[in-house]
Amino acid sequence: MESVSCRNTNGVPNTKKEENLNIENSKPKIVVIMGATGSGKSRLAIDLASQFPIEVINADSMQVYEGLDVLTNKVPLHDQKGVPHHLLGTISPMVEFTAKDFRDSAISLINDITSRNHLPVIVGGTNYYIQALVSRFLLDESAMDPDESCLDETYGDKQQPNEIIPEQENFSYSYDNLKDIDPVAANRIHPNDHRKINQYLHLYASSGVLPSKYLQEKTTENWGNADNLRYNCCFICVDASVPVIDKYVDQRVDQMIDSGLLLEVYDIFNPDADYTRGLRQAIGVREFEVFLKTYLSKGQDGNFEGLGPCVDKSKLNMNTILSTCENPLKELLQDAIEKVKLNTRRLVRRQKRRLIRLQTLFGWNIHYVDATECLSCFTEESWTANVVEPSIQIIKSFFDNNINLVPDFDATNGIKKLTLTERDLWTQHICKACGNKVLRGAYEWEQHKNGRSHRKRVCRLRKSGIAALDE
Repeated sequence: MESVSCRNTNGVPNTKKEENLNIENSKPKIVVIMGATGSGKSRLAIDLASQFPIEVINADSMQVYEGLDVLTNKVPLHDQKGVPHHLLGTISPMVEFTAKDFRDSAISLINDITSRNHLPVIVGGTNYYIQALVSRFLLDESAMDPDESCLDETYGDKQQPNEIIPEQENFSYSYDNLKDIDPVAANRIHPNDHRKINQYLHLYASSGVLPSKYLQEKTTENWGNADNLRYNCCFICVDASVPVIDKYVDQRVDQMIDSGLLLEVYDIFNPDADYTRGLRQAIGVREFEVFLKTYLSKGQDGNFEGLGPCVDKSKLNMNTILSTCENPLKELLQDAIEKVKLNTRRLVRRQKRRLIRLQTLFGWNIHYVDATECLSCFTEESWTANVVEPSIQIIKSFFDNNINLVPDFDATNGIKKLTLTERDLWTQHICKACGNKVLRGAYEWEQHKNGRSHRKRVCRLRKSGIAALDE
């Protein structure tokens, strides 16, 4: 496969030619590889290095932290094949690495990479990280984007002279306080989503602007709209059918267990830890909490039923536990493993939904490559033909300014692009047929009603003589 026509080392047009391009094409160009967990994003990025002088910036919110290499599925050094990887296992697990932190770090890295005439490739499934990076606006508990108009400039003239900004008082950053101040914004988030609660209340405390009012007025204009991105982005999504990813995820969790996942979790186990911050948020940590508590308490008694003398608590022997006859400890371990698989499958669905929203709401031109066949029965030939080669052509067309000529994966055909006014983000809907499940916004509500699970439940209710409560 021939490389990109050389305008300079990485295929980026020379400065003189860039001056003749339109505003969009004059922005720095980056490649963003997205997709659900387990789809093969990192593998694709490394394979692309055979054609382009790339450097990878990790955009996985758990892989940025030191530790839990097996659990977070970091690419081992020997598998990186000499491709530089940034923000991979470099952040202390004791700190909270926010989307703003990622954005600021990644912007600096992109500048460094492009200065070396290399191509920055952003790789990860944390779509909020990616959106924070490419957008010119970010709502964060720390600060707004300094390149854009600050809140004071935008709303300062609208505040009443006698208005009190609560940041100077004993201001309570609690869900109840948010609900009192802005019930519309509170209705949009979960009461335990402390990060978002702090973001909304900090916005109000620093500006006096209701979060719901600010977001409704500014989201389309600034946050993530394809017409106002910081970079000229080539978005590639490694996609696969949900049943195939589900099966692959289950197999990968089993492989992680065999590779020492539980030992990693044991090393950071703390029964009093905060599981909503830092590395402990990772799927696969909290799921083993009950098992580890029981393991430690039973070990102190000096004997596990069916395991003989006291097990060495400094080294969990997975094979010993799983190979014993049925006992409570084995059942707890099996339950924990199944929870890890279930929660990972749920993550896959959330990631897929968010990718669709980035297309429909914000107009991102995402190009899909189909890895279904590769995940179901992996061969190098299938991976190269279905994933690597199409991605190479997409990137080549991107640098030749013909990206719109590249066909998208058929799975996205027929998706209607929505404007923010068409999609109500703030109204709460409750589906009684599905156990009072809460949906936020007209778009989520319509997606839920058209979903297979919802339609099955409604059908069962009708057959039993119960009216479909939400139809």
